[in-house]
Amino acid sequence: MPEEFNHVDWFRHSSPYINAHRGKTFVILIPGEAVESAHFSSIIHDLALLDSLGIRLVLVQGARPQIQRMLANRHLVSRVEDDYRVTPQDQLLDVIQASAAVRVQLEARLSMGLSNTPMDGARLKVCSGNYVIARPLGVVDGIDYGHTGEVRRIDTEAIFRLLEDDNMVLLPHLGFSPTGEVFNLKSEDVATQAAIQLKADKLVIYAEEEGVFNSQGELYSELLTKDAEAILKEKSLSTITHAALDACVQAVRRGVPRAHLISYNENGGLLQELFTREGSGTMIDEDSYEKLRPANIDDVGGMMALLSPLEEKGILVRRSRELLENEIDRFIVIERDGAIVACAALYPFEQENSGELACLAVAPDYRGSNRGERLLKGIEQSAKTQHLSTLFLLTTRTAHWFIERGFSETTLASLPTQKQALYNYQRNSKIFSKAL
Repeated sequence: MPEEFNHVDWFRHSSPYINAHRGKTFVILIPGEAVESAHFSSIIHDLALLDSLGIRLVLVQGARPQIQRMLANRHLVSRVEDDYRVTPQDQLLDVIQASAAVRVQLEARLSMGLSNTPMDGARLKVCSGNYVIARPLGVVDGIDYGHTGEVRRIDTEAIFRLLEDDNMVLLPHLGFSPTGEVFNLKSEDVATQAAIQLKADKLVIYAEEEGVFNSQGELYSELLTKDAEAILKEKSLSTITHAALDACVQAVRRGVPRAHLISYNENGGLLQELFTREGSGTMIDEDSYEKLRPANIDDVGGMMALLSPLEEKGILVRRSRELLENEIDRFIVIERDGAIVACAALYPFEQENSGELACLAVAPDYRGSNRGERLLKGIEQSAKTQHLSTLFLLTTRTAHWFIERGFSETTLASLPTQKQALYNYQRNSKIFSKAL
């Protein structure tokens, strides 16, 4: 397929996400490491694109490597305790200078308007100020953290005014106290508190790694908060990834719908995570964004798109839109980000105390996981709720899948009388049943 058609196809598939994200508020943490990465320009271009799509952006900047380098140049030892950098008075100016340098670099890149780049004609407005109110961390376990602090409050009213005026807001990892002091804050804490207090729709954190991996080296595309908390307790992650994941969990636990970990080393990782179903990093949420639920009339279009290719191949019996609408209460679906990716139906035969499992289908891009089993369990549970004792099905192509899940081949005579009369001898379907 020509490359331009791939772009057209991608754009068409991303349109639901473009509509869903418009007008939403995203807090995005850009650590100092990302600013020095080879893909920093691409990150800026991606942010400009999000802004052009009507997404309200609050950017939080970090400056860990820049601070470390500035202190090293002065032969000063930087002390880190419990993931917090101790900031004595004689190092505060270095921290401020490093943070200011990163802020200016970000603002300069966001001000570009070069022709033949995604920034052409962007006209981004970026505002920064004393929107993070902080307090000292104080003395903890005998350690005086000096000018290291924690977030006391985010000036959400001021930030909302800026966002309403189409500004992008930039928050440094520095906070200010009512007494005029400056405090060095963890950028993850600033991002988390900003997302929580602004009631943001998403928290996105750039990190070196693509996200969180299991022991086999496989990327978790999604983690529920309870599973993420279990991983945090294992202490198997790098320090920075651990801090990023913990920030995501804290944000979601306190009302942010979703948080994302993506890599600044992956070109376009932000766009892939936000505008494709597969994503590119690890998403953390309270409940799975794939929901198994009863079907409703609004699902018919998505179900037809899912079933039509299988009907054309003769794998499923053809069903009209009218039939699907009339029988919609028989179906359950798996919805993923507004799209129907799987469905199944249960037709009860109450006199024979049995039910037919029908129309079990999973979209091609989502096979090879446990979605079929989730549908089967959902149908079995529904059958039990209706006090049915047997589940049966007719299939031409997927016999082994059902045998592996406890079904046994049976005869036409074992079916309910009404179903026997409707049997299509031309299809010659095999019949399987399972006691519930």
